[in-house]
Amino acid sequence: MNEEKKAENGFLKTVYRLVSERIVGDRLNQFYDVISTIALILNLAASFLMTFDEVVDSIGNLLLTIEAVTVLFFAIDYFLRFLSARYQYPALSPAKATLKYVFSLYGIVDLLSFLPYYLPVLFPIGAAAFRLLRLARVLRLFRINAYYDSLHVIMEVLKNKKQQLLSSVFIISVLILASSLGMYGLEHEAQPDKFTNAFSGIWWASAALLTVGYGDIYPVTVLGRILGLIITFLGVGMVAIPTGIISAGFVEQYELMRRKMEHGKEHDLLFVNVFIQKGDSWEGRLIKELGLPTGLMVAVIRRKKRTLIPRGHVKLLAGDRVVLAAEASSGDSKLDLRETQLLEDHPWIGQQIKNINISRQTVLLMVKRDEQTLMPRGDLELRQGDRIIAYSSMEEVLSE
Repeated sequence: MNEEKKAENGFLKTVYRLVSERIVGDRLNQFYDVISTIALILNLAASFLMTFDEVVDSIGNLLLTIEAVTVLFFAIDYFLRFLSARYQYPALSPAKATLKYVFSLYGIVDLLSFLPYYLPVLFPIGAAAFRLLRLARVLRLFRINAYYDSLHVIMEVLKNKKQQLLSSVFIISVLILASSLGMYGLEHEAQPDKFTNAFSGIWWASAALLTVGYGDIYPVTVLGRILGLIITFLGVGMVAIPTGIISAGFVEQYELMRRKMEHGKEHDLLFVNVFIQKGDSWEGRLIKELGLPTGLMVAVIRRKKRTLIPRGHVKLLAGDRVVLAAEASSGDSKLDLRETQLLEDHPWIGQQIKNINISRQTVLLMVKRDEQTLMPRGDLELRQGDRIIAYSSMEEVLSE
């Protein structure tokens, strides 16, 4: 029984890794992301093209097939996310995690992206209304937000500034309502066919405040035109409020990201690149077998053009570039590490390390030569282009 439970949990975890937008460096997950994006684009393109009669006459069957296949993919995607919701919300029980996904914004959008397509089969009378619900597929475009940092910044700005934006929308709504009632009172007798009720005033006020000005309804009385002039000026200022809020939010968000990056570089972690060569002791070993000391970890692995997340089961291969990370020292005893590259005419070029003139307070840690990391043995001859990493307890300059 326990074995069956473990197998089930392993399967659901694999499903979650497949459909999740939070997994980085997993080939299967990346392939699924590409397929999801292609399916969404094809579905929206087919829905758009089916509004043209000449296109439907020529490739209508192909468009219907594309729509059927992509909608089936959306249904499978929803089912997989439904099954693996417990891993999306690990802090909740499986039942609560599933309900949270079902009633979340993404869950509702995922459901509406395929359900209206099949509902007319069960309820033919409501086919027209169900077709309207298919517009929810457009909202699936927001899932692309998870793959691109620029879109993520937009969503973060809207979320951080939602209170200010709601306040500005409230002010605009109050102004529209007041303007509509005022304009209706001034223009109803002069234009009963245009300003028939308060909703006609709302339509005009919205067009005027948002500086659209369709021209289908406009005031003809003197007082109505004066009010219209005032509303138009107010509209310019009202529309500028949410624009300024969003602009300020972008500046704040990018400034926050910049500060986080700088803080991380200066205070959080120190990084070291290690190039695995043929025959190295780490070649062919799993990450969990390296036996790294506490405080030192493998941050990322670069393998050719791929970036791998260093999980315990990942095996290191010759040619891998391993980035090690360690916590920066918070005490007073900080290492004074210096890197010096031997350029042309440097006096150390062609000399062995044991023969170079260097202070007793300076210790050579390593020599970087192309992609190789060399131990600074006494008989190692230095060459042009070598980069020397040294530790010094005194403020000295190695290139003097």
